[in-house]
Amino acid sequence: MEEKGLALAVGGLVAGILAGVLGIGGGTILVPLQVSLGIPPVQAAATSNLSIVMTSIAGSIQNWRMGMLDLKRVILLGIPALLTAQVGAIIASRLPSYLLLTAFGVLLLANTYLVELRKKVATQALETEFPPAAVRDSGAKSSGQMSPWLARALTGGTAGLLAGLFGIGGGVILVPMQILLLKETIKVAIQTSLGAIVITAVAATASHAGLSDWIWNGLGFGDGTIHQNVLWIPGLILGTGGLIGVQISTRTLPKLPDETVGLLFRGFLTILSLYIFWQAWQSYRAL
Repeated sequence: MEEKGLALAVGGLVAGILAGVLGIGGGTILVPLQVSLGIPPVQAAATSNLSIVMTSIAGSIQNWRMGMLDLKRVILLGIPALLTAQVGAIIASRLPSYLLLTAFGVLLLANTYLVELRKKVATQALETEFPPAAVRDSGAKSSGQMSPWLARALTGGTAGLLAGLFGIGGGVILVPMQILLLKETIKVAIQTSLGAIVITAVAATASHAGLSDWIWNGLGFGDGTIHQNVLWIPGLILGTGGLIGVQISTRTLPKLPDETVGLLFRGFLTILSLYIFWQAWQSYRAL
C-alpha cells in the first residue's frame, strides 16, 4: 500500500512536470499510471478528474488574481459541460474495461494530431487580427461563421463528454475549438480553457461519485445501483504531486525548442497508447 502511494505521488509529480513542459493535460498521463498500478479503468478516469480539479483550480485562481479570467466565457463553456459530463460518466461505468481502454488508446493517438492542430491554430491566431471582444460577444458574426452560442455549446459539451468518459481535462480540445469556432485569441482561449476545466472536472468527479447514476435512476432508466468510482485518497495524492510538478516545470525548467517538445510529446503518447492497447488486450483475454 505504501509503495502504491509513493508511485502515485511520484507519478503525479512527473505528470505535473510533463504537463508544464509539453502542455498536455494530467489525465493523459494519470489514467495509464493508475491502470499500471492495477486500478480499474473507470476508477482511474474518475480519480484522474479529482486530481485535475485541484490543479485547474490552482491555475485559475492565479489567472483570476492577475485579472486574466473572464468568468462569463468560463460559465458559457461550463454549462453544457455539466450536462455532457454526466453522459460520459454513465457510458464509462457501463462499458467493458477492454472497450474503455481501447477507446482511450485511440484518444492518445488522436492527441498527437490534436496538439499539432492546436499549435497551428495558435500560430494563425497570433498572426491574424481578430475583431474586438465586444463585437464577438454581441453575437455579430461574419458570413458562414457558426453561431457563438452553438459554438460554445459544442466546445463545452465535447470537453465535458471527454472528462466524464476518459478522465481528461479537455484542454487539448477546448483551446483549438475556441480559436477556430469563437475566434478567440490564443491567450484568452488558454485562460478560459483552464477555468472551464474546473467545471468539467468537478462535474465529472461528481458524476463518477454517484450523481450520474442518481439522475439516471431518477429518470427511470437505471436499476437502482449507485456506482462510486472515485478513489479519494489516491486522487488527492495525485493532485498534490501535480501541483508541485507544475510549479517545478514552470519556474525552474529551461524552455525547450519546439521541435524537441513535439518529438517528446509524440513519442511519449505513442508509447502510452501501445501500453494501453496491450492492457485492453489483456482485459479482453481475461473474459
